[in-house]
Amino acid sequence: MIFIVVKFKVKPDWSGRWLDLVAGFTEATRQEPGNLWFEWSRSVDDPNEFVLVEAFQDDAAEAHVGSEHFKKAMADMPQALAETPQIISRQIEGSGWDRMGELTVEA
Repeated sequence: MIFIVVKFKVKPDWSGRWLDLVAGFTEATRQEPGNLWFEWSRSVDDPNEFVLVEAFQDDAAEAHVGSEHFKKAMADMPQALAETPQIISRQIEGSGWDRMGELTVEA
């Protein structure tokens, strides 16, 4: 799978509106064939930083980048950003989340 983490540093006046700005992009991406997950979080240390954790089946990432909703998001996002996002994008083995071996919760 392709595993991607992106940090988005947004302008302070956009921090309350960021998730609204990316809502259509998020929903469309989650509907793509081959999308495994597409999840936003907000930093607990910096209220102006959002983190996107996403994953795709190996053959699905190219279609994602070529989609109309991706192109629209790339055109819409810069107005709200304070700097160029940081990204880690890697092909890794597996097809989903594994359970943590060092910490087990018995139900």
